[in-house]
Amino acid sequence: MDATQLGKGGPRRSLILARLTGNGAFPIETRRMCEVSAEITGMTGAGMMLMSGDVPRGSICSTDGVSALIEELQYDLGEGPCVDAYNLDRPVLEPDLAHPAAGRWLAFRGPAVAGGARAVFGFPLQVGSVRLGALNLYCCRPGNLTDEQHADALVMADIAAQAVLVLQAGAPPGGLAVELEECADFHYVVHQASGMVAAQLDSSIAQAAIRLRAYAFAVARPLAAVADDVVARGLRFDARSGDMERKP
Repeated sequence: MDATQLGKGGPRRSLILARLTGNGAFPIETRRMCEVSAEITGMTGAGMMLMSGDVPRGSICSTDGVSALIEELQYDLGEGPCVDAYNLDRPVLEPDLAHPAAGRWLAFRGPAVAGGARAVFGFPLQVGSVRLGALNLYCCRPGNLTDEQHADALVMADIAAQAVLVLQAGAPPGGLAVELEECADFHYVVHQASGMVAAQLDSSIAQAAIRLRAYAFAVARPLAAVADDVVARGLRFDARSGDMERKP
């Protein structure tokens, strides 16, 4: 991959591309994309989540512990700025996470604030009609993005989306590019468990993933831990009642 594959644009785009490829190295590391996203917008940190359908697939990069927590919460709970930005196909901005104007993300908000996020902003990763996921930016202080920060975030999300497509182009069918997996956290056990629950309930994978998340939230356990139990056949859904059963 080289810079020409990421498209041409004005000074703002050229500046961001220069920051991404300053050492001339290709392919661009996913972690570097997150680092530049935070740097160019003046945010405390950033993360990128891939999604498919309505289901979060996992984070391909994060800049620090708080951004990793934000990605993990969104993955476990199925709600947050990246999830909404992807589903609504537009930026989702929350300048004061502790005191939001709209009552949203009831499960996500408390742990994210406790972890150190005071403002969060999601920008969809999209190329044409192809939706890939979302870029998440967070700040340790409340406050809106300036017009310049918003414009930089839009350009960064566009470049990142194109870079992901270019990287994925060389992946085997049904697989993920090596470059995308290097810093990724995809919780493959959750996908495996979702498939098993879908078979148990004769439902779609998306519906099964929702049921898994709902159960994990209800019993206050990490989603990956619940998925481990499902894969180990210690937990299963009853096709008749839809309830989760614990096996001896």
